[in-house]
Amino acid sequence: MAPPARDAVFVINVRTIAQRTTLALLAIALFAGILCAASSAGVTYQGKKGPGHGKYVVMLAGDDGEYHSEEALPQLAKILAVHHGFKTTVLFSIDPKDGTIDPHQTRNIPGLKDLSKADLMVLFMRWRDLPDDQMKMIVDYAQSGRPIIAIRTGTHPFAFKTSKTYEKYSWNSTIPGWEGGFGRKILGETWVDHHGKHGFQSTRAFFAPDAENSPILRGIRSGEIWVPTDTYEVHLPMKPTCHPLLLGQVLTGLHPTDSPVPGKVNDPMMPVAWTNSYTGDQGKTARIFVSTMGAADDLENEALRRLLVNATYWAVGLEDKIPAKADVDLVGQYHPHSFRSEEYTKGVKPSDLAKY
Repeated sequence: MAPPARDAVFVINVRTIAQRTTLALLAIALFAGILCAASSAGVTYQGKKGPGHGKYVVMLAGDDGEYHSEEALPQLAKILAVHHGFKTTVLFSIDPKDGTIDPHQTRNIPGLKDLSKADLMVLFMRWRDLPDDQMKMIVDYAQSGRPIIAIRTGTHPFAFKTSKTYEKYSWNSTIPGWEGGFGRKILGETWVDHHGKHGFQSTRAFFAPDAENSPILRGIRSGEIWVPTDTYEVHLPMKPTCHPLLLGQVLTGLHPTDSPVPGKVNDPMMPVAWTNSYTGDQGKTARIFVSTMGAADDLENEALRRLLVNATYWAVGLEDKIPAKADVDLVGQYHPHSFRSEEYTKGVKPSDLAKY
């Protein structure tokens, strides 16, 4: 039998190297207790070890590129999977023409069928105008009584212009009983305004009165959370079902050492994190957590990451498992865009994010 041609040997060697590399990467993932997978719709991080094992978290990203949810949510998903064992999936606003992630695509978040299996939905969206078949899956989840976490623009996720089917969920709804839409009715508040100067004044978060014993604040010190994004305004007093956890002090600049803004801006301070409850159409009451902090560059603050991890435990009923100081180390490289830049990384597909 004649030996294989030189080119054939090269092809065989390349394939062997590729196979060995794939097996090595798989072994590393298995050793770490996690696996990654991706589809045309999103990316999934499968945690194996930790209190969150057996719980499935589905996250929805799409905020027009300002706060870069397409960067923040994959990092949060990896932290929850690698350090705490949760299975996490991130779904994105996808350009249907080329399958790339496009935060400005308001009418397409494929993969929402995963919500039927989810134990927790995390919203970091703004003013999506989803078609009825996609919106129905979100509504079905919200009305099921399962928990919801909303981050930053998650208070105003919908703005319907093309269909009236779900118009009562729009952020600015005036439909009786649904004033303020999904945000006001289900989360406790919708979009009101920036509190202070957007892009010029940052936020330091302090414990709200009587909130210091909340399990969501475990391992966090009052004043430890500082984020470059500004405080959002809310209507005061909040709805009776809402329980503020953190109040946002407006600072004079975009550095953690900046002083508080004097005068009435900080009197009173606005809630920047709270819990709420919502009873859906099926008669079950959902746990709700909202943080108006959470832009991609906000997540560089360790204490904010801990807040969101603790809130995940609490939302799915694992508050007794929240560590004294949850591991929230960043997973892999993380160099997020600033909220002051609406430029985003073009050409990225969910499959590009299936790695640690």
